[in-house]
Amino acid sequence: MELHPARWWNEEADGRLLCTLCPRFCRLHEGQAGFCYIRKAEGGKMWSLGYGRTTGFAVDPVEKKPLNHFLPGTPILSFGTAGCNLGCKFCQNWDISKARLDEEKSRPVSPREVIELAIREGCPSVAMTYNDPVIWAEFAIDVAREAKAHGLRAVLVTAGYVTAEARPELYADIDAANVDLKAFTEDFYKKITFSELAPVLETLVWLRKERRTWLEITNLMIPGLNDDPAETRKLAEWVGAELGDDVPLHFTAFHPDFKMLDRPRTPSETLTRARAIAREVGLKYVYTGNVHDPAGQTTFCPKCDAAVISRDWYVVDPIGLSDGKCKSCGYTIAGVFTTAQPTLGRRKSLGLVY
Repeated sequence: MELHPARWWNEEADGRLLCTLCPRFCRLHEGQAGFCYIRKAEGGKMWSLGYGRTTGFAVDPVEKKPLNHFLPGTPILSFGTAGCNLGCKFCQNWDISKARLDEEKSRPVSPREVIELAIREGCPSVAMTYNDPVIWAEFAIDVAREAKAHGLRAVLVTAGYVTAEARPELYADIDAANVDLKAFTEDFYKKITFSELAPVLETLVWLRKERRTWLEITNLMIPGLNDDPAETRKLAEWVGAELGDDVPLHFTAFHPDFKMLDRPRTPSETLTRARAIAREVGLKYVYTGNVHDPAGQTTFCPKCDAAVISRDWYVVDPIGLSDGKCKSCGYTIAGVFTTAQPTLGRRKSLGLVY
C-alpha cells in the first residue's frame, strides 16, 4: 500500500513517534499503527495510509449530513476512508470506521479527481464523512483546497476530536462542518466512545469564534445513556451560551448497531421533547432526525414563526425564504444559502470504488 507523509508528529527520546493530530496522542513503535488504524510509524517517520484511499462515493442531499442551513436542497458528493479515532460502541457506520484499509475495497484517487467527479455530478460541494476525516486530515486539506480552487464548497462531518495544533490547517478551507456532540458528560465519552468531551467542546468554541466555517451540531440520542432531559437542557444551554442561539442543533434517533444491540431505537417522543427543551432555553434552530417528523425538520422564522424551509425527509422546499430572509417579516435566517432549485432526496451510489 502506498504511503503518504503524515503531519503532526514528533519523535520521542525512546524512539517512539508521538502523533499530535488528535487528543489520543498515540505513541507508536516502529511498524505500529495508531488507534485509528491508518497512521503508521515506519522507517523513523509517520505515514498516512488513508491519503486518497476512499471506501466509496455517493451523491447525497446536503440535509443528510445533516446540514439544514448550508446550501439547502442541493446535492453533495460524499466520501470517506476507513478507520476512526474514537471507539463508539454504537457506531452507525462501524463497517467503515472499524475497518482497516486492507479490509476495504478501495483504489487511489487524487484530490483533483474528487472535485472533477463532484462537478460532473452537479454537486456544488463535497463532504468528507462516513468515518472521521480528522484521521486523514492530509487528504481532507488537499481536497478542500482543490474544491476552493474550482469554486466548490468543502464540508467536514466529524466528531471534532482534533488537537489545537492541527485544527487551523484542517479547517483552513472548510466551508461548513457538522460536529457530533455525542453526549454532555465526560463519563459517557470515556465509557462509550473511549475519548473525552473537553477537546470536542474546545473545537466547537474555536470553530465558532476563530473561523468563518458554518457550524451545525448533531446529538445522537441513545435511550438510557444520553437522553435524560436534564442533560439535554445542559447541552442546549451550553450551545446557546458558548456558541450562540443561531447554531442549528439536530437531535437524531439511534438504532441498535455494532456493539450496542441491547438498546431500543430512540422513540420519536424523545426527540420531540429534546427539541422542545432546546427551543425553550432559547435556541432558534432545532431539528429532529432519523424519524419522519416534517414539523421537527422544518426551519421556522425565529421572529414570526413562519415556515421558511419545509422538509419532509429529504424533500426540501424554501417556501418562505428569499435571499436568506423570511418572506413574511424580513428576518435574516442564519446560514449559507443559494438560489439553486431544491432536489429530491434520493441517494445515488456512484459505484466508482471496487
